[in-house]
Amino acid sequence: MSNDAFEPHPDRLLPADPAVREIARGLYEQMKDQPIVSPHGHVDPRLLLDDEPFRDPTSLFITPDHYVNRLMHARGVDLADLGVGQGPLDEAASRRAWRLLAEHWHAYAGTPSRYWMEHEFHEVFGLKTVLSPATADAMYDEIADKLAQPAFRPRALFDQFTIQVMATTDDPVDDLAPHAALAADAAFTGRVIPTFRPDKYLEPAREDFVALTDALGEAAGVDTGTYDGHLEAMRLRRLHFRENGAVSSDHAHLDPGTQRLELEEARRLYTEAREGRISADAAVALRRHLLADQARLAADDGLVMTIHPAVYRNHHQATFERFGADVGFDIPIAVDYVHSVAPMLNDVGLSPNFRTVLFTIDETVLSREIAPLAGVYPSVYAGAPWWFIDSPDAILRFRRAVSETLGHTRTSGFIDDTRAFCSIPARHDMARRLDAHHLAGLVAEHRMREEDAAAIAQILPDQQPREVFRLDAQEDHA
Repeated sequence: MSNDAFEPHPDRLLPADPAVREIARGLYEQMKDQPIVSPHGHVDPRLLLDDEPFRDPTSLFITPDHYVNRLMHARGVDLADLGVGQGPLDEAASRRAWRLLAEHWHAYAGTPSRYWMEHEFHEVFGLKTVLSPATADAMYDEIADKLAQPAFRPRALFDQFTIQVMATTDDPVDDLAPHAALAADAAFTGRVIPTFRPDKYLEPAREDFVALTDALGEAAGVDTGTYDGHLEAMRLRRLHFRENGAVSSDHAHLDPGTQRLELEEARRLYTEAREGRISADAAVALRRHLLADQARLAADDGLVMTIHPAVYRNHHQATFERFGADVGFDIPIAVDYVHSVAPMLNDVGLSPNFRTVLFTIDETVLSREIAPLAGVYPSVYAGAPWWFIDSPDAILRFRRAVSETLGHTRTSGFIDDTRAFCSIPARHDMARRLDAHHLAGLVAEHRMREEDAAAIAQILPDQQPREVFRLDAQEDHA
């Protein structure tokens, strides 16, 4: 085999020890062909509604994927040269970006980004070559040729990937017309559901808070000039999302604080925010109260509350102004869950209809805070590793950090959290291999019967996220 030839190893990510690897192989066999359930992600639903061919390899693999872009930027590549913020690239610009990826490909060795892309190259597109400056153009051409074929259009790939459920992330004022159109399209048999993401409408310190709350009120048909109107508008928009298939809301503030204010104080601060005279500290206090309101609404309407906090977003201001959000300049910070969610859990934590999934990028929190919370509150689940820690070593650390406290049934199921459509099967396959790795180790150490490991392997990929996110209940409701 030449240095340019490559095929992913069938035992990748499984244990190195031959005896343990043999156990893991059997467990992986039970998981690998299960359908994909993706209850949290960022793929645009119009991709599947329009079912237009992908433009080119760059717009598929590079431009929308901040995992890929950020490392090249760290190595001196301008984001504009990767197509970020540029709109559709012509063929020459697209090919230049692809060659840049090839030039820097060696820097991705050992990273999850390279692992995912190699899975896509070889498992989805059938390529047998390692990306390099020498092979870049030929690989670009081969992928481009396949993208022009009907078998590689979005809906065909959706079926090929065996995706049964895929959640998107949507603004509270969205009319959700693409979701309604997909649901009504008899030719599309998949299930694409919205997710309610109200973050910016809960941030009173924003300069555009008045415009945002006005837009929220217009969408709901409610006057949001008062706090009570804001709360009613949120209630109505959440119901609109639920009626269109949503099963969860997503919240990603700087901290997950849920301390409630006295009602009159909340009303007063909301008025100050609308008048543009709220202080920074008061804005934080009101935001935490508004997030607590979302928890109360969740206890009523049943949307699962997922919390993805503690990220310093848009760390470099000039890059944000030039390219916008979600281009790689979001940096994790420490988080305190125990004190932050205590008000919420004391308020609705034992409500039978309330459910929350707690995510973190601060790994110290997993065993110290999230696992104990999810190990006692029936409403709390430990969210799978995401973003900077949805990597092989971190996923294994996650399982080892939380399973001794809460087992496997109190976790969320795998969450791909991606905008890069073709990476979905790669990420889910990675998680299944790592779960097989983890369970095999427990069996080999005689800490778990092989029959019990097999039973867990059967539920983790498909059944677990369905139960946590009440997907089957919502489908029956619809």
